[in-house]
Amino acid sequence: MLLQVVSASSNSSLLQPGFSLLNFDGHVFFFGQKGWPKRSCPTGVFLLDIKQDEFKMKPATFSKDSCYLPPLRYPALCTLRGNAESDDCQYIIHGGKTPNNDISDKAYVMSLVSKNSKKTMFQCIEKDLGGDVPEARYGHTINVVHSRGKSVSVIFGGRSYTPLAQRTTEKWNSVVDCLPSVFLVDFEFGCCTSYILPELQDGLAFHVSVARNDTVYILGGHSLQNNTRSPSLYKLKVDLPLGSPAVTCTILPGGISVSSAIVTQMSDTEFVLVGGYQSDSQKRLACNTIVLEDSKIEILERVGPDWTQDIKHCRVWFGYDMGKGSVLLGIPGANKQLISDAHYFYILRCKGAEDDKEEELTTEICSQTSTEDPGDSTPFEDSEEFCFSAEASSFDVDDTDTYNEDDEEDESETGYWITCSASCNIDINTWVPFYSTELNKPAMILCSSGTGHWVHAQCMDLSESMLLRLSEANVKYFCNEHVHLNKGLQTPKKVHLKKQPMKPLRKKTTMKLTTPTKKSFLRRLFE
Repeated sequence: MLLQVVSASSNSSLLQPGFSLLNFDGHVFFFGQKGWPKRSCPTGVFLLDIKQDEFKMKPATFSKDSCYLPPLRYPALCTLRGNAESDDCQYIIHGGKTPNNDISDKAYVMSLVSKNSKKTMFQCIEKDLGGDVPEARYGHTINVVHSRGKSVSVIFGGRSYTPLAQRTTEKWNSVVDCLPSVFLVDFEFGCCTSYILPELQDGLAFHVSVARNDTVYILGGHSLQNNTRSPSLYKLKVDLPLGSPAVTCTILPGGISVSSAIVTQMSDTEFVLVGGYQSDSQKRLACNTIVLEDSKIEILERVGPDWTQDIKHCRVWFGYDMGKGSVLLGIPGANKQLISDAHYFYILRCKGAEDDKEEELTTEICSQTSTEDPGDSTPFEDSEEFCFSAEASSFDVDDTDTYNEDDEEDESETGYWITCSASCNIDINTWVPFYSTELNKPAMILCSSGTGHWVHAQCMDLSESMLLRLSEANVKYFCNEHVHLNKGLQTPKKVHLKKQPMKPLRKKTTMKLTTPTKKSFLRRLFE
């Protein structure tokens, strides 16, 4: 096993714990960026150009008939092929978290439409589901099984928010393990059926699942309720007769107590298990070989690589399957790099150079190698994994299309968790709903000052009735810092004018004929 250091370009800050990678025709595509997509790449899907031990990100586009796909973190992904002989594949994407920490219950099918040296186009379609639809979740797995000439998807595990009826103000945004139900989903017709199996007692998240033919093997996983990592190995067998499907579960010996582990495929029947955690604060540096033959599974110890001192001493690590016996690993850069959110990256090659050749991956793998957000769970959950699903290879893509992160707006200035004003006290780690209309993000209102900016309604001391009135009325709102400016624009400022002295009015002279005057006049007249 060979460990190789790789570096990321300057736009690597879009890479965040919980993202996913898709492999189409041997090319790797990134999905689940940090924050909402910007104008440089509105789809949020990038081609990863890995060249000379460095990877760059180049935007991909969607067809006109595609739906909107949010940048989901920790979704469940698996490949779906039309038939065994077809090289064309689609990806099923289910669940995950949005940048606002909303949890999705939607399912998408993503396929490659066209690709040339300068442009890649995908089609993304949202699938309507009916019946026993799985609740919104993340940290779960999805696999495709085949039985009697038919296929169906199996969804299991994950975490979700506490049900509304059980929420309290103090724990409004707390998460819980999903019920240990097994869901069979027919994406062709949108039908969902759930099964409760007595062998599955506890909900699991961030486990590993490997599927072959009509069987899914579930290994490890973390339970929030018990704060344990399951040592059990579960075997789910699915039968698809003409009538109702049947699902059975068997508990097998020889499991591994691990969470957030990574599986990569070496051959048609051989896999390698690396990474993960064996306790809240202890990484698992051991490696194992998993062999699937017929209807049995065998887990063997394997000599691991020569881990570097940085990997051995770091608190968390993350990674995902790159395909064909390679795994991408990463550790936080901490204070060792100028960029605070930078990471060190390694490629672990489980094969020798003589064995690294093209081969068809006929066994379905789904490894959910993400972990929780800090604050959602125990310390080990800070290590949400990266996931690369294709071998590192160079792409003949024009460098003029390279995504430039410097062209984008600062993500810290947008979103629900900004510092909206000098008196802002909204903190993503301590915030609890204040208004009845809030669920897992604070209510915001647009201030019309200048080009406009968003502020938290709670920071503006708005009552709920006033907030509703402003949202319904077609009026401009000005925040506390700009309301005085707005009043100044609407009403002229008071100006103290000096009073000018008034000129005295001329008195009108009227001739009054008094009695003496009349007498004198008559006297003159008759003299």
